[in-house]
Amino acid sequence: MEYRKLLVLFCFSWTHFISNVQTSGSNQQPILAEKLLVLTVATQETDGYLRFMQSANYFNYSVMVLGMGEEWRGGDVGRSIGGGQKVRLLKQAMEGLANEEDLVVLSVDSYDLIFAGGPDEILRKFQESNHKVLFSAEGLIWPDKRLQDKYPPVRSGKRYLNSGGVIGYAPYVNKIVEQWNLHDNDDDQLFYTKIYLDHQQRASLNMSLDHKCQIFQNLNGAIDEVLLKFGTERVRVRNTVFDTLPVVVHGNANTKIYLNYLGNYIPNAWNYERGCSVCNHNMVDLSQLEKYPSVLVGVFIQQPTPFLSEFLQRLLTLDYPKDQLKLFIHNNEVYHERHMQKFWEENKDIFSSFKVVGPEENLSQGEARNMGMDLCRQDPSCDYYFSIDADVMLTNKQTLKILMEQNRKIIAPLVTRHGKLWSNFWGALSLDGYYARSEDYIDIVQSKRVGLWNIPYMAHIYLVKGEVLRNELQERNHFVLEKLDPDMALSRHARELTNHREKDSPNPESFHMLRVPKGIFMFITNRHEFGRLISTANFNTSHYNSDLWQIFENPVDWKEKYIHTNYTHIFTENYLEQPCPDVFWFPVFTERACDELVEEMEHFGSWSGGQHQDKRITGGYETVPTDDIHMKQIGYEKEWLHFIREFISPVTLKVFSGYYTKGYAVMNFVVKYTPGRQAYLRPHHDSSTFTINVALNNKGTDFQGGGCRFHRYNCSIESPRKGWSFMHPGRLTHLHEGLPTTNGTRYIAVSFIDP
Repeated sequence: MEYRKLLVLFCFSWTHFISNVQTSGSNQQPILAEKLLVLTVATQETDGYLRFMQSANYFNYSVMVLGMGEEWRGGDVGRSIGGGQKVRLLKQAMEGLANEEDLVVLSVDSYDLIFAGGPDEILRKFQESNHKVLFSAEGLIWPDKRLQDKYPPVRSGKRYLNSGGVIGYAPYVNKIVEQWNLHDNDDDQLFYTKIYLDHQQRASLNMSLDHKCQIFQNLNGAIDEVLLKFGTERVRVRNTVFDTLPVVVHGNANTKIYLNYLGNYIPNAWNYERGCSVCNHNMVDLSQLEKYPSVLVGVFIQQPTPFLSEFLQRLLTLDYPKDQLKLFIHNNEVYHERHMQKFWEENKDIFSSFKVVGPEENLSQGEARNMGMDLCRQDPSCDYYFSIDADVMLTNKQTLKILMEQNRKIIAPLVTRHGKLWSNFWGALSLDGYYARSEDYIDIVQSKRVGLWNIPYMAHIYLVKGEVLRNELQERNHFVLEKLDPDMALSRHARELTNHREKDSPNPESFHMLRVPKGIFMFITNRHEFGRLISTANFNTSHYNSDLWQIFENPVDWKEKYIHTNYTHIFTENYLEQPCPDVFWFPVFTERACDELVEEMEHFGSWSGGQHQDKRITGGYETVPTDDIHMKQIGYEKEWLHFIREFISPVTLKVFSGYYTKGYAVMNFVVKYTPGRQAYLRPHHDSSTFTINVALNNKGTDFQGGGCRFHRYNCSIESPRKGWSFMHPGRLTHLHEGLPTTNGTRYIAVSFIDP
């Protein structure tokens, strides 16, 4: 009976105690925001630090920065133990704050941390915890796994301490850090862990961990439980396991790349309602400068690349003073020597300087890119280094100015491959450092999200400030790293840390290496259309004019180079003529297309001679032969038929209403008319439903005479236009003849369509 009374009394007392604990926080007066002081350690103003301060300023945190300008001696905390220097600096700062009983101190890292909420929220959550000191928590134990069993058990939540975030009343935080008597390169997390695991200290200092990420979200081991939560004013991070909205987001260990991704949105960088809110921050107005910055343009031709001449011409059309451009070109391909020679001869005096390194130097890609970057690094007058690969078709003439105005250390314009999701950046990295697709990658590539994006990898085209090359990236050889291609090597060097020998070491034999935080942010912008990436795959250089074969791999560039600029006017402005009944005349080829097709045929050289006996056709006999070369002979029939389907069939539907062509032809050839071999063609019908006849050179300059006469209508077309095509019915109605070529050589391309 007595036992039962004692049990009831105990249960009542325990319930009353729990009730008091649960309600004590709500009975307290809220802590005012001005009573919160943020303490952080930063020895350099890295990109990560500037981002941290930007988020802190957005929420009006009061921040005290410790150690700025001091040499970092805390080791490489991203890779191994270290960070004791942070505790020493915090200890020194807390000596003057130890008696501020109502002051709440928030000690956090800065290089890899972002605020997602404001002081009022963090103070409310701290007060609700009913503890004097609260450390951030994580699911992985570091640095001593042997201490795992000494941690208090946790029914739900993160069990292990993380030193990247701690909040507490100033006197209590001071009692913790005043115990520090170790070295700068000793481990700060181990120091805090041992104090926390001491049961007596944990109780006397009323310490606990933020087990359910109410305040602190450490990303290490927790990426899968974190999602972005978009709001109208700002973006939050939501922990889906505990359904909490952490205030402090920490990219500890190897999660900094994921933090950069989150930082593209939180707290106010981008959301669906406003788009990019920070894109115009710290921009440079080039119009206010006395003269434009000096730029070294590094061009890299690493493999056979289609449309190289067009690429080189686009460099000339950049809207930028040429006297402020220096050009360095590395050409690794013998095939492109003739293109480079022509470009050099025509433009060597246009740029401030022009240096070409050819395939005879036998440089690797990494060595060549190091050479180009070094030219800027070693030149104090070089303000920017602009690297561009030959597979970038840059269509925006303002690209250089746009990138400069964004005022970032390293920035790339978004370029994509036509019709593909292939681009010049990665949104994320896999565990082994290669491509991984970020949640927002497709939206960025398709410009559904437009802004300025912090990325882990870039390639093909980017702009780097010269001062960055002479400071953060002053070490050479950034493009060479074992097992990585040059762009991956540069991106890793920019993202990660680098060793520096300790300066002024009293004993050179016993110097140690200092791990200096670099962490340069690389950005890509899709705020404008910049151009596209062309495909270099399957580029066969065995032809004289190999670009002609690129109609499948690079259809946009093929059309831009070879299809007449007025072709689309056929459909928008009815830009075609009818010189004879049912004979339609319209522009289809550029002069370049005509020239290259003629060159290709002459390079092949096996003209038929206009003989009746012809093994190339079914039956082996041609009734009305021409002196010609078939498209099939030069391996161009598949490409030519695609041209017919893409560019001739739409015209057919317009002029022969109701007729739907199959776009198929057996006879596709280039005819050569010369007075000495075959000057004309006698009257005949074509074995086709309709025929196209494209003039490939100019009357009056390349030849005299020529033309076509249609007998039924006694109608002749005697002045064909280069690049224009006739289209006329083939059978029954349009008996026609080729009029004599009296001088020079006339070329035409003919197809008998739908035989």
